[in-house]
Amino acid sequence: MRPFGANEFVFILAAIRWTVALSLIAFVAGGIAGTGIALLRISLLGPVRALAIGYIQLFQGTPLLMQLFLVYYCLGLFGLRLDAWTAVVIAYSAYAAAFLGEIWRGCLQAVPLGQWEAAKSLALRRYQILRLIIVPQAARIAIPPTVGFLVQLVKATAVASIIGFVEVTRAGQLISNATFEPTIVYPIVAAIYFLLCWPLSLLSRRLERRLDVATHSPLAAH
Repeated sequence: MRPFGANEFVFILAAIRWTVALSLIAFVAGGIAGTGIALLRISLLGPVRALAIGYIQLFQGTPLLMQLFLVYYCLGLFGLRLDAWTAVVIAYSAYAAAFLGEIWRGCLQAVPLGQWEAAKSLALRRYQILRLIIVPQAARIAIPPTVGFLVQLVKATAVASIIGFVEVTRAGQLISNATFEPTIVYPIVAAIYFLLCWPLSLLSRRLERRLDVATHSPLAAH
């Protein structure tokens, strides 16, 4: 056992980069895949929509911990052994894709039906309607819930510690085991998550208020 000191504190702080890196990579990769899932969800083809719905229900209906275990351990049964970093990137990206895809699908369908009908009257193709008319409007609606999901994703990185990925929570566990000072270590870990997530939460609420004001302004009605 050793006392908790500056070196231990720095070790925990250094793990922030892996928490941030995992969150950003999963958010970007999940966003790219989620865009495709959202478009599949509003497809005119029933089997395509069913496929997207099945994917979303699978990842939203099962715990992230189970998904992580399946990627990290079960792929080894097929001869594919992954290191902790690769496993968490795959699992978290797939997880993010399901949630972002459903968020963005809802935002696309939140655009008034009249906008779709007006675009069709201009003889625009479906992809042109989406790109030029629907997506720009849906993007404004999507900003607050998307930022809100990013907050949840940052906090969810703590689950990655279960397979040995050294992010903030895992770093805290290692230091706690070495110093036997959990009452010092875990409040520090909690404070780090708060400092990472609080600005994002404020940003989400601010964007939501701005969107609400823009939507109900007199100019928005014309």
